[in-house]
Amino acid sequence: MDADTTAKGPVTDANAAAGDDPHGQDWSAGAQPLTGRLNRLAGRIRRFDRRHPLIWDIHLTAFFVLAALIDASGGWRTTALDPHTATWLVTVVSLGLSVPLLWRRSRPVTVVLVTLPFALVNAWSGAHLQAGFLGGVLLCNIALRLPLRTLAGSATVSLAPFALAITRYTDDSWNHYIVPGSNVVLMGALLGLAVRSRQEYTASLVERARRLEIERDQQARLAAAAERARIAREMHDIIGHNLSVITGLADGGSYAAEKNPRRAVEALEAIGTTSRQALTELRRLLDVLRENSDGETVEAAELAPQPALADLHHLVDGVRAAGLPVRMTVRGHADPLPAGQQLTVYRVVQEALTNTLKHADPTDRAGEPTRADVDVSYARDGVTATVTDSGAPGPAHRGEPATVTGRGLTGMRERAALYDGTLEAGPLPHPADGWRVRLHLPGPRKDTADQ
Repeated sequence: MDADTTAKGPVTDANAAAGDDPHGQDWSAGAQPLTGRLNRLAGRIRRFDRRHPLIWDIHLTAFFVLAALIDASGGWRTTALDPHTATWLVTVVSLGLSVPLLWRRSRPVTVVLVTLPFALVNAWSGAHLQAGFLGGVLLCNIALRLPLRTLAGSATVSLAPFALAITRYTDDSWNHYIVPGSNVVLMGALLGLAVRSRQEYTASLVERARRLEIERDQQARLAAAAERARIAREMHDIIGHNLSVITGLADGGSYAAEKNPRRAVEALEAIGTTSRQALTELRRLLDVLRENSDGETVEAAELAPQPALADLHHLVDGVRAAGLPVRMTVRGHADPLPAGQQLTVYRVVQEALTNTLKHADPTDRAGEPTRADVDVSYARDGVTATVTDSGAPGPAHRGEPATVTGRGLTGMRERAALYDGTLEAGPLPHPADGWRVRLHLPGPRKDTADQ
């Protein structure tokens, strides 16, 4: 029957979840030694049963057939309501009640209907064979695989022969027939429901554990991606800025080497200082990622602090040494700002000045050297940093791109978004030349500050 066939799928999954995982994972970890051995043994039996179902069905059916024939050889008369029933009829009924059990798992409802005539003959003849109680095995299989409505109907059909015995044999039929039969039907159904509920509950736990593992792996991948993006921003800011400064110093030193050797020497010294500073920052960043031999990360106390707003003056001095005149204005105090926000402001100012060194023309339209203005303002609602230069963003004398593209602008926006800030970057309104970057970070919330 179709209902019998379609109902077997969830049971196979539940069996696998109850200790027979198809991926080979042991779900009995943490159990007591004896319980773990029993679970593993049960899992091996289930795996063998699923690979060779016919072998198990043949052995079980053969056991019940043998027991039924032994009872039919003469033992049935000790409990029979009519001990004068023909022997050939007893043998046929015994085989009719036991042989169909071979298909109890694939066609349980069909087997109930096939054995029903033999059960009725068993009740009408008064043989009262022990094989008549094999209906409990069928009900157990139905309870495992089919809906409760099918189980209720099959239980009603299984009780029909016992009701027939009441109409034919009134003496002691309740004690010898109805009560034991009803108990067998009830126990078979309850056993199947108990096993089914345990399988479904275990399957739900296993499925939940698998989903949690998948979620854990996804969270780990997201965290790794976020960490890679953060490292990429830091590497871009450190290497891009310092190489731009070094390039500017090298160009100026080579130009002044013939006319002013002293200026060339100063440029080389500045290149050395900038290079050492870049190496120090790179080592600090890489130390965060390095692991010691025990697999534990280096303690934060062993590392130098990240740049803060107090280091903006050193940043501006390095850019000035590279040949870009910079005027810096600071309003207010940065003390209330968290270290993360201070680092964000520092990196945005650093990236904006680096872009000016890399992409802006060395002179404006009036022929004056390109200048940069850095304005940092602290207020109750947060901090605002504005970097403006006077150079046109057109093609630079080094043949570099005309617009600010790449990781720099994206990295600045990502840093601002980390603290719910805003970043505006673009050319100054016509007719003025130049480029402006404006960052605003809101101040820490009051409840966060109180904590």
